[in-house]
Amino acid sequence: MKAFLLILLCSFYSLSLFAQTTDSLSSEKKLREKLLNDIQLNLDKKNNTLDSTLKKIDTRVDKIDSLLKTSTSAKEKADKLLERVQVVEDKQRALEENELNIYQANYQSAIINLLSMEREIKPLVLFNATKNFFNELTAVSNPNTYPDYQEWFKKFKEYIQKNKKNDISLRALNNFITISEAVSSATPLTGVASQMMFSGMSSYINNISKREKELKAQSEAMFALTVSLSQFTDDKDKIEHEWDVITKSLESLQEYYEKVLTRNLSIIGVDKDDFINKFSKENDADKRYLYLSSVRQKTATVVSNLKSNSPKEWKEKIYYELADIQVLKLKYGEITSQINHHISQYETLIKKYKNDKNLSPRMDLLDSKLSALKDTFDKAFEPAEYTNSIYRMYKVQ
Repeated sequence: MKAFLLILLCSFYSLSLFAQTTDSLSSEKKLREKLLNDIQLNLDKKNNTLDSTLKKIDTRVDKIDSLLKTSTSAKEKADKLLERVQVVEDKQRALEENELNIYQANYQSAIINLLSMEREIKPLVLFNATKNFFNELTAVSNPNTYPDYQEWFKKFKEYIQKNKKNDISLRALNNFITISEAVSSATPLTGVASQMMFSGMSSYINNISKREKELKAQSEAMFALTVSLSQFTDDKDKIEHEWDVITKSLESLQEYYEKVLTRNLSIIGVDKDDFINKFSKENDADKRYLYLSSVRQKTATVVSNLKSNSPKEWKEKIYYELADIQVLKLKYGEITSQINHHISQYETLIKKYKNDKNLSPRMDLLDSKLSALKDTFDKAFEPAEYTNSIYRMYKVQ
């Protein structure tokens, strides 16, 4: 019981730490949205100016076309045709400037999202670490945490030691128990070992003297408990395997993020140590906002310079970065969805064993703690909303 309480306290600590971090995540989301809104407002302002410019240009073209139709002077027509070409060139320049504005805004949006992800991934990593909270399930599936089991198990082991020489199955069971206890101090309850365990327990119960009614009743109760725990452990282990998959996906995401981040910081000419000191480690939200604002302006300049220096390739270079950052955010959204689905599987597990007389009290406790964890996750992560926003990251002409 002490071991169970210790695990429970550790779970509370992990959950509390995660809750504090997700408060920071909520603030970071507001900061990111403010910056993205600034980018949108700036683009809207430029679009309004463009619309006004294009309307004036179109009006001039219509007026020139009208004069060309009515003019009888060859010189006047030549002058108007030249003016028309110049006006059309002005329109083309305005459209090209609009294209540049959109690419600038899109890359600014991509960079802000990319840099902000550094603070988004951290709480996700911490949440994944809070699977220690679910280690409480391990305590639940460990019969040693149940009243009277350890005392009874000592008697059962004495029976095994006494009879293993004449029973090969008891000898094998003794080896399994010895190895398992050396590794985790837990009784083996799954696979071949569990079958040996049940066989050995059955043999023990059948050999208990009729005069030892109390011991026999206790042994039968421990047998029933072990059967329930074996089934529970088997179901739990199937779900736990998914944590390994999620952890590997998260590790892959972190590696991919680091690669994309390093490359894009290089493209926009931002020193990584400067980014770490002025954003990653900076706790003042206002200072982080000012820093990202300066990076945003630098990003716009970089796009403009790319167009000037590589007029044929600049859009392609930016496009690939936009695509990589969007894919990165999609991967993040997928992992949050996986965790959300994983939580629902634990809910199903607990519901399945709530009516088991041996496990019901422990299921009630697990249910309340899992509900608290789910609430914390739901407040911090919104997989569906996050994924939908990714497809609206960029503007098109």
